[in-house]
Amino acid sequence: MRGTLTLTWILIICLSQVAVQGQYYSKTRPYHPRPVKVTNLQFFMHETAGITAVQVAQANITSNDNNSSVPFASLVAFTDPLRTGSEPDSKVIGNIQGIALLSRMNASSTQYIDFGFNTGRSNGSSISVFSRGEPGFAVVGGRGEFMMAFKILSLCTYGLKKEVE
Repeated sequence: MRGTLTLTWILIICLSQVAVQGQYYSKTRPYHPRPVKVTNLQFFMHETAGITAVQVAQANITSNDNNSSVPFASLVAFTDPLRTGSEPDSKVIGNIQGIALLSRMNASSTQYIDFGFNTGRSNGSSISVFSRGEPGFAVVGGRGEFMMAFKILSLCTYGLKKEVE
């Protein structure tokens, strides 16, 4: 009994010394976060249904009885040029690649999009987006100049053409 009590007191004294001596070697450094860099980009995606966006899969149990332009549970893959202007002959600054899961049930879609830039200051950089539907898409990261990117990407429809020229 007496030996156990002595051993307990020795352990308590040793452990208290470790805690006291351990603080001697530690420093508290203040946290200085990096300043947030805001980048506003404006570019145009030229998508042509059936040419740059094609349906790659659809569930077997669904049908397109009402001739909807978006069948239920469609998986669409797309690759489109990224341009500086809305004109078809404007300068190409990169490309967009992605996949979208579409549903006519509630006109929603879940999309993964990668905006890759291959000219200018952002050469080799990209922005990755993964989100569900409009009006904004969640930016989940990036590469190169856009590393650790976050926030929201807003897409606006500039114009629609029914026929392919």
